[in-house]
Amino acid sequence: MYGFNMKKILFSPEKLNYDRLNGLVPAVVIDDNTGVVLMVGFMNKESLSITNATGKVTFYSRSRKQLWTKGENSGNFLNVVDIKSDCDDDTLLIRAIPDGPTCHTGDYSCFKEDQYPGISFINELYSIIQSRKKNMPADSYTTKLFKEGENRIIQKVGEEAIETVIAAMDRNKKDLINETSDLVYHLLVLLVEKNITIKEIAENLQKRHKTD
Repeated sequence: MYGFNMKKILFSPEKLNYDRLNGLVPAVVIDDNTGVVLMVGFMNKESLSITNATGKVTFYSRSRKQLWTKGENSGNFLNVVDIKSDCDDDTLLIRAIPDGPTCHTGDYSCFKEDQYPGISFINELYSIIQSRKKNMPADSYTTKLFKEGENRIIQKVGEEAIETVIAAMDRNKKDLINETSDLVYHLLVLLVEKNITIKEIAENLQKRHKTD
């Protein structure tokens, strides 16, 4: 079942301290887009090696005493982005992108967390826009913008900025929320077009905050 050729080492199994839990370490999985905790499982050296090789989070089941890949039955895999250990090297933090609900109950998170806790949806929307640019699905407004080109995207940002200002001057909260949403969306399209990440913007804001 787990035949593979090792291609990429995300995290070396040899770095961890397995002594405290009889060969196992806890693994906390979070959604790379939202930062929400999805689930907690346990890994041994073999399951971590498989996770490295396949890019799919694989655990060791303490009750069944066997390896299992999350999503092997449901198709709701956890696609690994990054793996880190804590300061004692006895617990893992795994950033992943889920293919669907993580919990066996059908919930997004085993901890009943919301998928988009407030502002974190901005990261998800940015990823969706990136996907639109890569795959160019038909009947997508985002695809239409990318096909029309950079100048059209810039024009739309300007139009939405003006409409946001007008809504603010009219002191209409509902309109201001709607126009601001349109502005943020088109600005994200422009950032994707220019290959600028939200992280770069956030880091720049943080830097300016420290110096201002």
